[in-house]
Amino acid sequence: MTDIQKAAKTKKPKKPQQVYTLLIQVGRKDGDGLPKKATGAAMICYASGVDEAEAVRETVAILKQAELAPLDVTGYGTLEDRIEMGHEVGEDERALMARALAENSVVVAQMDPLYDDPKAGGKK
Repeated sequence: MTDIQKAAKTKKPKKPQQVYTLLIQVGRKDGDGLPKKATGAAMICYASGVDEAEAVRETVAILKQAELAPLDVTGYGTLEDRIEMGHEVGEDERALMARALAENSVVVAQMDPLYDDPKAGGKK
């Protein structure tokens, strides 16, 4: 048996991909596409990964490529974790999670601009 064959035999089984729910806060950056008076945005994303840390890393990297400035990420775990926490997870949300898993990707489900002045909301 060759060294390659031995290595292949002792290789750890690959962990399955799961989908994690992430709440991401982003700040301002030139070219971010947010409304003029917004101070940032809050985003809900569904991201696939073998663990939550990988899902966060991949999501942050993609958001940076999209000219966004991620400031903070809060993870809410997998669908099962959220159900255990008592979250109601509707069919639309489940469909987006399934898409993230099938495409091994990050799906931005919601993005809400944030404003210091509540009267500024919705104005560009």
